[in-house]
Amino acid sequence: MAVPKKRTSTARRGKRRAGQTHKLYKVETSVCPTTKELTLPHRVSPSGFYKGVKIFTSKADKRAAKAAAAETSAE
Repeated sequence: MAVPKKRTSTARRGKRRAGQTHKLYKVETSVCPTTKELTLPHRVSPSGFYKGVKIFTSKADKRAAKAAAAETSAE
């Protein structure tokens, strides 16, 4: 196995890492085609859609459905 002959100085190590800040701070976002919300790529949107398919129901959806059911039963 290769072993370095000399210790890498902190300045040299810092120079090597200096050009990679774009990887640390850049956040790509995409727009969900169904709900037009900003989401991270390859992740489910906050409303529960992934690639146009409803994956799960959110708490807000459950509350709205419960309220609608209570409203229709009251009439």
